[in-house]
Amino acid sequence: MNPIDIPVYVAEVGRRARAAARDAARAATAAKDAALLAAAAAIRREAGALAVENARDLAAAREAGHDPAFVDRLALTPSVVESMARGLEQIAALPDPIGEISELRLRPSGIQVGRMRVPLGVIGIVYESRPNVTVDAAGLCLKSGNATVLRGGSEAIHSNRALAALIREGLAAAGLPQDTVQLIETTDRAAVGALIASPEWIDVIVPRGGKSLIERITREACVPVIKHLDGICHVYVDDAADLDRAIRIADNAKTQRYSPCNTMETLLVGRGIAPRLLPPLGRIYVGKGVELRGCDATRAILSDAGLPCLAATDADWATEYLAPILSIRVVDGLDAAMDHIARWGSQHTDAIVTEDHTRAMRFLREVDSASVMVNASTRFADGFEYGLGAEIGISTDKLHARGPVGLEGLTSQKWIVLGSGQVRT
Repeated sequence: MNPIDIPVYVAEVGRRARAAARDAARAATAAKDAALLAAAAAIRREAGALAVENARDLAAAREAGHDPAFVDRLALTPSVVESMARGLEQIAALPDPIGEISELRLRPSGIQVGRMRVPLGVIGIVYESRPNVTVDAAGLCLKSGNATVLRGGSEAIHSNRALAALIREGLAAAGLPQDTVQLIETTDRAAVGALIASPEWIDVIVPRGGKSLIERITREACVPVIKHLDGICHVYVDDAADLDRAIRIADNAKTQRYSPCNTMETLLVGRGIAPRLLPPLGRIYVGKGVELRGCDATRAILSDAGLPCLAATDADWATEYLAPILSIRVVDGLDAAMDHIARWGSQHTDAIVTEDHTRAMRFLREVDSASVMVNASTRFADGFEYGLGAEIGISTDKLHARGPVGLEGLTSQKWIVLGSGQVRT
């Protein structure tokens, strides 16, 4: 693009989004679903054209020296394109939360008081290399009655432009304002600063990307932010755990996938069960190429079993590895485990494995995380597994959304009063 006045440009995008948000809020469910299905059809139809635009981004990424994993995240393969189209169809099939009235009750005065679910308004999405976020975020915001302003990474600009155009085509086909979904088309980083400092146009910001991006937005934003910073997730294997169940859960929580934010990074083990649990579990980890870092008690048990384990430091308890590395600590029971989680955790997802109901209920009540689990892998902490259909991200904040953020997390509630002429005396 030619040089532009960034504040003026972002303000104009925001003004159009604010105007479109009113139409999005009152759009019929049928119209929103029609737009989603039309966009899905357009994505399938234009798969070839998307590949051409994506190839430009991939070539630029390779020329810039990005590593293969980065390039892979950029790629719109045929399976990714199909997944985006299916994702829009799945969102269309979800119940529409907008306008839902709940908690309606009759008061002594004769009025009825309840709550109605409503959109947030205009949602800004700031994200990095994955162009599929353009489609996922636009679809979720549309179904929840919001307008959205998308600012993807410069490395995916050609892919994002092509995808946003297809979403807007779907909106037009359904008779909805195309400004309901807008893409910030400049790659100038100043656009992010202008966007997150525009409370007159933007109601909430959702960052999707690396820790540095989220830290910057959290630090500089003048509007509310829905985000999580770290995913330092724990599994605590209690002395009263079923051994086979504990091994299965602890294995899955770490090795099913290493890179997601809900993967276990620290395993806490009750001292009474540690000698029986750690050798067989350690053999599984070592066999899968996981580097183990443990406390003195952990290292002694694994050493006796002929298994390697490096000495863990405080930095390990505070690290989200996103890699085949696991820290392990033997603890003196439930309270010690919860103390460790309170000090080192990131309030994302934590699990206990136990057959003791009282301990399980204490863990659920007292661990202050967005998702707390009993006898299940932390890998279940996402919108699809929770039955939300899809998610725009995971929030470790306490206001306004917490945990996986799906359609309901992109809405709010307002009080409504239904009367028949009542006046207050």
